[in-house]
Amino acid sequence: MGNLLAYSGIVTKLRAMEAKLLTKEQFDEIMLMSSVPEVVSYLIQNTVYREILENLEPSLVHRGNIEKLLELSLYHDYTKIYRFCTLEQRKFLKLYLKRYEVELINYCLRIVINHYQEPFDLNHKKAFFDRYSQISIEKLVHARTTDELIENLKGTEYYETLKKLRDSGKATLFDYDLALNLYYFVSMWKDHKKILKDKELELFARDYGTQINMLNIQWIYRAKKYFSLSPPDIYALLIPIQYKISTGLVKEMVEAPTLEEFQNAVQKTSYARHYDFGQNLTVEKMYADYLYYLYTTDRRRNPYSIASINTYLFMKEEEIKKLTTVIECVRYGVSSDEIMEYTGGQKK
Repeated sequence: MGNLLAYSGIVTKLRAMEAKLLTKEQFDEIMLMSSVPEVVSYLIQNTVYREILENLEPSLVHRGNIEKLLELSLYHDYTKIYRFCTLEQRKFLKLYLKRYEVELINYCLRIVINHYQEPFDLNHKKAFFDRYSQISIEKLVHARTTDELIENLKGTEYYETLKKLRDSGKATLFDYDLALNLYYFVSMWKDHKKILKDKELELFARDYGTQINMLNIQWIYRAKKYFSLSPPDIYALLIPIQYKISTGLVKEMVEAPTLEEFQNAVQKTSYARHYDFGQNLTVEKMYADYLYYLYTTDRRRNPYSIASINTYLFMKEEEIKKLTTVIECVRYGVSSDEIMEYTGGQKK
């Protein structure tokens, strides 16, 4: 009864928000459009994206601005959810926010390390991060070097990890990206035990433990297929958390001398039926499909729990990724059948 009372309001709100997500039929219609302005007009007239697109000047209707506004829609949804949450549920949302913080830091690192000429262009994120995050957009936008960027993160939980890497004198963009992602998963794994309990603790462990395992399988596969990395280099890529896959089986996958032997090792895991490498799907698509299955199953079984929040935010994030891809394809005149291949759909 406690969870029912605590979650009844937010679950009702989430159901109403989910009803406004784009349908398959709407995506099918968008794929057939011939220009980005046509897509924008459709979104304004028929979808919840009206509220963030309707004031966009016609001269500013291009992919960069649209992508920023779609991201803003995600932040708006996070804010709506946050307002409906209890104090305990807000603790989980604060934990969830780390993924957005890591994405932001990685974006800034790409700019300073690659010496991009364009500005940071983070104004659309400022109000959201100022309200919810430990990271100051105002400080980040003034950084022009890696040293300045890292020093401007002083006082945040990410500072020590990045500083240690910088002080090594050998860090590349890939190293920073890897370090941040490893930090994110390890800290999430530790911190969830401080704010969740009982069934929600079990749900989180299952969701993130599974996510970690599948990412590790994905990274091993990519390291072997595309980069021919040695086992020591592959081990360095892996998230150092063990969840329902034995150390011996991880070793078997990493040290498999061929892709076929790696795939044979994957067949021994509980994820074998979700990682069918014979399908005409990318490993990223297989990963996203399984997360959808995992989150929606958890929500169906435990609707009055963090599973409802987790599932909605995942679905919104995936919708924005898909919509961004579709808009880019429309921009370049890609056929609807090809767009479906890019987005993991089926040809008509």
